[in-house]
Amino acid sequence: MKSTFAISCVLFGTLLAPAVVVVAQDSDTDRTHPMEFVKDSAITTAIKTKLAAEHLTSLGRIHVDTDKDGVVWLSGSARSQEAVDKAMSIARDTEHVRSVHSDIKIRQDD
Repeated sequence: MKSTFAISCVLFGTLLAPAVVVVAQDSDTDRTHPMEFVKDSAITTAIKTKLAAEHLTSLGRIHVDTDKDGVVWLSGSARSQEAVDKAMSIARDTEHVRSVHSDIKIRQDD
């Protein structure tokens, strides 16, 4: 059941994200403009989809936010430094991401 949900999320994100990015490419830099928000959301969705595809339990506790400049902020908790590093790597390797900042805390008891 969990794998079906994860696969559905990955497929949905894979199919939707490119269309959202294409629509958002011609937007201006005004943050109040809806298309700029769509661009930021597309980056966030792409990262979340990639994190879900990894099937690592602790990656589900990581929150992703993207600002108007393509800077990604990761927060939440992970079970190991390896999981934190994996999340950072996934975010850095995502298209349109300019930099990644991490406020992820390591918690063994989660």
